[in-house]
Amino acid sequence: MSEKKHIVIIGAGPGGLCAGMLLSRRGFNVTIFDKNAEVGGRNRPIRLGKFVFDTGPTFLLMKHVLDEMFELCGKNSADYLDFIKLDPMYRLLFSDRAVNVFSDRDKMRAELTGAFAEGSAGYDFYLQQEGKRFEKLYPCIKRDYSSLKAFFSLDLLRALPGLALNHSVFSNLGKYFNEEKMRLVFSFQSKYLGMSPWDCPALFTMLSYLEHEYGIYHVKGGLNKIAAAMAKVITEQGGLIHTDTAVESLLIKNKVVTGVRLHDGSEIIADEVIVNADFAYAMTHLVKPTELKQYSPEKVKKLEYSCSTFMLYLGLDTCYDLPHHSIAFADDYSTNISNIFHNKILSKDFSFYVQNACVSDETLAPAGKSALYVLVPMPNNDSHIDWQTVCADMREQVLDTLETRLNLTGIREHIECEKIITPQTWETDEHVFKGATFSLSHKFSQLLYWRPHNQFQELDQCYLVGGGTHPGSGLPTIYESAHISAKLICRKHGVSFGLAS
Repeated sequence: MSEKKHIVIIGAGPGGLCAGMLLSRRGFNVTIFDKNAEVGGRNRPIRLGKFVFDTGPTFLLMKHVLDEMFELCGKNSADYLDFIKLDPMYRLLFSDRAVNVFSDRDKMRAELTGAFAEGSAGYDFYLQQEGKRFEKLYPCIKRDYSSLKAFFSLDLLRALPGLALNHSVFSNLGKYFNEEKMRLVFSFQSKYLGMSPWDCPALFTMLSYLEHEYGIYHVKGGLNKIAAAMAKVITEQGGLIHTDTAVESLLIKNKVVTGVRLHDGSEIIADEVIVNADFAYAMTHLVKPTELKQYSPEKVKKLEYSCSTFMLYLGLDTCYDLPHHSIAFADDYSTNISNIFHNKILSKDFSFYVQNACVSDETLAPAGKSALYVLVPMPNNDSHIDWQTVCADMREQVLDTLETRLNLTGIREHIECEKIITPQTWETDEHVFKGATFSLSHKFSQLLYWRPHNQFQELDQCYLVGGGTHPGSGLPTIYESAHISAKLICRKHGVSFGLAS
C-alpha cells in the first residue's frame, strides 16, 4: 500500500479483535471502538470483587484455529496464553446415570460400555464417518460466500452429500447409536449454536466429533484471556483500541460506509468498516431504517434466531466437588427443548450447564473459594416473558436444582457475591437482538450464501465478523469469520495475506 488504509472496527469481541490482529499485522491502520470498559464483548471477564468469570464462552474447541490466527501474525499463542487440556472434557448428568466424556478414545469406549447397554459398538464408526464429513466440509466453512459463484465451488459440490439435508443432528446420530440418551451424549453440542438437536442440521454432527478429535481446553485466568492476548498483539502491531467508547451509527453516503459516528458526536473516517456488533442489533440500531432492503428492520425481525440463556455467576466462600464442566439434562429433555425453541415458555424441569473452573485454575477465586458459572438455556425474547417479574423466582429454581441435581447442599449460605444476566438484559445491556445469545439460527436457509455475507451485500466498504455472519457462532467459527473478512480486505487493497516479514 502506498499509504496505510484506515480500518475501523465496531466492537472488540472475538471477531473484531481477531480481524484487528490480522489486519494490523499486514500494514493497515486499525482502530477499534468498544462500549465496554474491557475488551472481549461476550468473551470479556466479569469481575465481582476477587472472583473472575467468563461472560460467555467457556469451552475452547479447535484450539488449532486460535493457534493459526496467532501464527498468521508471526506469534505463538503459547507465549500469550496458558492452555490447560481437560480430561475428562465434561460430565453429563441424566436422571439415572452420569457419563464422563473423554477425548482419549480408550477411556471413552470404556465409559460408554459401562453406561449404556449398547456399549461402544457405534463409537468407532461414528468417529470414522464424522471425520470424513469434517474433512469434506471444513474447506467450505473457511471460504467466502459473497457471490453465488463461490457457492458453486468444487469443494462445496463435493461436500454436498455430507450435508445430509433431510436429517437433523439427532436423526443423523441414529446411524451410529440406538438409545436416545446415547445420542444426546453426541448431540447436546447443538447448544453451542443455540439450537435443538432435533432441528439442528445434520452437518453439525461434526461438532461432537471435533471435541473427540481435538479435545477441549481451558485458558488459565479464563477464556477472556484470549481477548486480552489479541488486544495485546494489536497494540504491539500499532493498532488502537478505544474502550468505553460506543459507536452511535455508521456513516453512509450513497450506500457506501465512510466511517462511524461515536456517541459523543465525533466522526471517524475510514477506508473500510468492520462490524463486530451483534448483526441484527447493528442493522436495527446503527443504520437508518431506509438504508437497507434485504435486511431492513422489518425483515431482520422475521429472521429465525437462536435461544437465549439465563446466567448466574456465583462467588462462593467454599469449594464443591464438581468437575470443570457439568451438563445436566432435564428428565423430559425433549419437552424442555420444545418449550425453549417452539412453545417459548419456561420449564420447571430444565437442563443446565455449570462451570467449576476453580478445580483446574486457582486464579479465578481466592484460596478456599470458587467461582461458579451457571447457564440455563431459555427462550429468546420472542417469548415476551417479563423477566423483571420472573427473575427472582427463576434464581430460586436454579439454586434449588443445583442442590438437588449436583448435591450442592446449602449453596445459598455460601454465596458471597453474584450477578444475573437474563434474556432481557442480554438485549438491553449487552445489545444482543431478542436476547438470542447465539445470534441467528443455524438452520440451513440461514447458512453459507444465505447468511449475511462477510463482505456485507447491502453496503460498500462494510464487512461483518462474529456469530451473525458466515460461518456462524462459536469461537473457532468466529475466528474464521475474521480470517475471511481480513483476506477480503487485503485482496481489495492489493495486500498479500501471506505472513508479513
